[in-house]
Amino acid sequence: MFSGPRQRGLRLLTHAEWCGVPSEASVLLCKTVSMRAGDLAQWFRCLLHKRKDPSWISADIISTVEFNYSGDLLATGDKGGRVVIFQREQESKSRPHSRGEYNVYSTFQSHEPEFDYLKSLEIEEKINKIRWLPQQNAAHFLLSTNDKTIKLWKISERDKRAEGYNLKDEDGRLRDPFRITALRVPILKPMDLMVEASPRRIFANAHTYHINSISVNSDHETYLSADDLRINLWHLEITDRSFNIVDIKPANMEELTEVITAAEFHPHQCNVFVYSSSKGTIRLCDMRSSALCDRHSKFFEEPEDPSSRSFFSEIISSISDVKFSHSGRYMMTRDYLSVKVWDLNMESRPVETHQVHEYLRSKLCSLYENDCIFDKFECCWNGSDSAIMTGSYNNFFRMFDRNTRRDVTLEASRENSKPRASLKPRKVCTGGKRKKDEISVDSLDFNKKILHTAWHPMENIIAVAATNNLYIFQDKIN
Repeated sequence: MFSGPRQRGLRLLTHAEWCGVPSEASVLLCKTVSMRAGDLAQWFRCLLHKRKDPSWISADIISTVEFNYSGDLLATGDKGGRVVIFQREQESKSRPHSRGEYNVYSTFQSHEPEFDYLKSLEIEEKINKIRWLPQQNAAHFLLSTNDKTIKLWKISERDKRAEGYNLKDEDGRLRDPFRITALRVPILKPMDLMVEASPRRIFANAHTYHINSISVNSDHETYLSADDLRINLWHLEITDRSFNIVDIKPANMEELTEVITAAEFHPHQCNVFVYSSSKGTIRLCDMRSSALCDRHSKFFEEPEDPSSRSFFSEIISSISDVKFSHSGRYMMTRDYLSVKVWDLNMESRPVETHQVHEYLRSKLCSLYENDCIFDKFECCWNGSDSAIMTGSYNNFFRMFDRNTRRDVTLEASRENSKPRASLKPRKVCTGGKRKKDEISVDSLDFNKKILHTAWHPMENIIAVAATNNLYIFQDKIN
């Protein structure tokens, strides 16, 4: 599957580099993967930035990854409340193969830890989601959220400064008005490029429970935010109020049977959105039908096979992510063991079901004991909706070709960096005699997991977050 030309680039950056920690750079030959069909992978030169001190803390763990609409910017958020933006390098005569490399563009602290004194509850700074707004001018805008507060950030460049003020000196001190004998016209002078991140709006105090999703509407004026029991509709210019469009909280909390796990707007119809639940169901709502969308327009659910029901059935059927295709015809959902593709015109069952790590079904008891069974994996489409990608354990990530129905398992790792070696697909052995290239299911490292992935909206470039490392894989540019 995934034919195409050879690859060219992988850039791996640890969180230490993003935040200005002194680092040492070493040049390695690293793996990269083809997203079309045929050759699965090649090696190519990359830069690996690592800390002199190999230790890292939980605040460095990447919690979200998102390309902007053009794909030239890539934003990541972490558990420490920081947002790091990478910019794609432009190809030049001096560096003919530099296009496609992403370098740090801006780093800023988006959220700080807070404390709710009324509820005696700590609000952590972890960035749950980042969503870009379509670019309207030279500046870029993005939404970032932690458990309670959503912020709209403006990312802008400044390469000129004004000099020659009348009432203050160059160092900013005010001048004595009685000593001013002539008026000057301030002039703009070039300066080193400065990237500024400034908060333009803060949307707070609207969610009782933890925010799990934000999604920008196709009208580019509104967006939704979802927590465990409610979904709110916001206008980007109004911060002091929002409209509650879904509320599944029962009058008696003891009657609560499900919670909202993810929500997203339709990419083209501004009145349509979907939300998924912990019961494995998806509801599609139309805001034209009523102000409060408690009554869904469509209900997507796959009938459960009674023979396969177990103690863990309800847990593993919970949907952790839902994504519309770029065309708007399909949507994709991720539960614990599989990825499903639904046709919006057929509610009874998915049109595709792709098993991500079915070999873990026999390990559900131990995964329940170490809480891994509650991990929330994300999924993403490629630009043409012909392939999908999602993460797994042991730093594996899975890619499925919807046309050929073939799939591949690849590993995001900075080890085994032999020059010009091909990246071979990884296989997991579930029992019996293990082949040379296979890895036993008992040898999988469940502390190494890929929960967050992103696919460039127009090109075959993917970003994979593995704990505190970011891997970027890219096709070769002819």
